[in-house]
Amino acid sequence: MITPQNLVKHELIGLHVQVTKSSDKGAEGLEGDIIDETRQTFVVRTKTAEKTIIKDQCVFLFCLPTGVCVQVDGKILVARPEDRIKKKFKTW
Repeated sequence: MITPQNLVKHELIGLHVQVTKSSDKGAEGLEGDIIDETRQTFVVRTKTAEKTIIKDQCVFLFCLPTGVCVQVDGKILVARPEDRIKKKFKTW
C-alpha cells in the first residue's frame, strides 16, 4: 500500500500527479496520470494529450489512492524506477 512515507520508494505509474512548480513554465499546472517513467522523465496523460515532464525541473503533487496528497521535489525522484525503489533516502 502506498503511503506518504514510502511514496518515493514505490511504483508511481498509475498515480495522479500535478506539477506545482517548474522551471519550464509550460509544464507548471500540468495535471494527469503517470503512464510511463524513465530515469529523467515522467510521461503524463492529461485530458488532451500525453506530455513528457523532466523530473529534476519540477515539484510534484501526487494524489494517493487513499485521497492523501503528497508534495515531492522531482530531484529526489531522478533514478530509474527499479533503482529508486532500492535506494536509501536520508531525508525521506
